[in-house]
Amino acid sequence: MSQSGKQSKARLAALGEKLKSSLLLELDDFNLEANHTGEYTSEFAGVHLASAFQPIYDIQSGDFHGHEALLRPKLGNIQEVTPDFAFTYADKSDKLVKLDRVSRALHVLNYHEIFKENGLLFLNVHPSLLMRVNEHGKVFERILHDHAVSTERVVIEVRDFDTFKQDTELAVYEQQLAAAIQNYQDRGYKIAIDRFGSANSFVSRLWKIAPDYVKFDLQLIQQAEHDPLVRKALFGLVHFVQTLGAKPIITGVETSSQLHVAVDAGATLIQGYLFGHPSSARHLSTSEVIKRQFAQQVA
Repeated sequence: MSQSGKQSKARLAALGEKLKSSLLLELDDFNLEANHTGEYTSEFAGVHLASAFQPIYDIQSGDFHGHEALLRPKLGNIQEVTPDFAFTYADKSDKLVKLDRVSRALHVLNYHEIFKENGLLFLNVHPSLLMRVNEHGKVFERILHDHAVSTERVVIEVRDFDTFKQDTELAVYEQQLAAAIQNYQDRGYKIAIDRFGSANSFVSRLWKIAPDYVKFDLQLIQQAEHDPLVRKALFGLVHFVQTLGAKPIITGVETSSQLHVAVDAGATLIQGYLFGHPSSARHLSTSEVIKRQFAQQVA
């Protein structure tokens, strides 16, 4: 076994003892394993889980702003499936909370290996679990603290278009949502509204929640590349978000043309295939590589 693999297994053992003593939680419940490269994976109810990270680039500073963690599940470690499939499967099996805990732990452990000192970690939280920060967040925060990752470096992503449950009065739900998000913010987490600008977005929700980031739906940049009216609207949305004190993130940027549209709209935070596909921790491009790629795109 490599030195990295040995160190990872030692860290797992130490984490297991801390979780067991403080939370009466068995690490075996997470089914986490460290492979020979030092990366962590999990086997959950027949589904193989791994982490992937996609960079969010700051074109103003010329460096990474953070990375979004994405779940990469496989059935039988062969057939790739979507994260939504895995969470739907877990929900039907009454294992949603456990899968979410496993996923978050997995991402933090892998992220810790690549960015020990700085950089933000963007994490998606399942809408059904968003309101359960008090009971559910305790385990996650212990994992963060045990790996020297402060809550200030974690951005909780909330999907804008699918958080509202049709069987709940909208006003009541938004009050519950705002309270849950305030709870996260009080604990030091940052908040991002994800997929803003989709057909079902709630503009009024932005000033009610006061997020730190607003991630635009990827279709906006794709449409703005070819449609002057959408381009004008994108410019207005970027500045609207900025007036609220939030930082807009243009997602789905795949071409140089789209990058120029995003820059012209006034955005400085960019995410998309142009700067990197989601990849495992060990395959992430370095900051210097991204800087060279950006210089070539804007030349």
